[in-house]
Amino acid sequence: MTDVKRTARITGLAYLGLAITGFLGFLFIREQLYVPDDAAGTAANLIAHESLARLGVLADLGMVLTQAVTAVWFWRLFRPTDPVAAGSLALFGLVNSVTILVGTMFSATALDVAQRGDAASAAQALLLYELNGAAFTLGALFFGLWLMPMGWLAIRSGFMPRPLGWILLAGGVGYVLSLVVAVTLPEATGVVSALVAPATIGEFWMVGYLLVKGVSDRAGAMPAQVAAA
Repeated sequence: MTDVKRTARITGLAYLGLAITGFLGFLFIREQLYVPDDAAGTAANLIAHESLARLGVLADLGMVLTQAVTAVWFWRLFRPTDPVAAGSLALFGLVNSVTILVGTMFSATALDVAQRGDAASAAQALLLYELNGAAFTLGALFFGLWLMPMGWLAIRSGFMPRPLGWILLAGGVGYVLSLVVAVTLPEATGVVSALVAPATIGEFWMVGYLLVKGVSDRAGAMPAQVAAA
């Protein structure tokens, strides 16, 4: 029981780190630097706020690391419940980590390109930031696939709230559908936001549950070999 709770809380800490670095890097710092359809504005922001841009790269690398660590610890937590589903959860999480790394390569290169200050550098920096955004958008496929087995395992485990599992499953389907909408109907941003809303709710719930509760007390009723895994 103690081992399972410790594993759950380490998983929760890693997941919290993923949420913090994701907000800081992609949702906050990137928005301060990237000006859509404005190459000169984006390049000027990168040059004027070089330290912020470098902090953004570090935050994105933090996402890469915490996504990978979270994937591995979720596998450790859920492996006794269903090894195949737990392996799928870890695999999709690790692939998503690589996708984030690719996106980070683009944003890190954009800063170096903007600092060249030649005639083509501004347009190239903007293109690199657009590729960064495309990597994160397309990564929604693997993020959705990561949430689906997470939800299924939460339902099957017996030591997590079943409604949490269903919300995560819905969030995973929503993320995959949001990618389809983003590619086919790029102006339908409201639809995309609505589709990913269940995932946001489920993730906050999962992080909070892992950190505060760890696992349900019913975990103590699991077989000894499961509790010790």
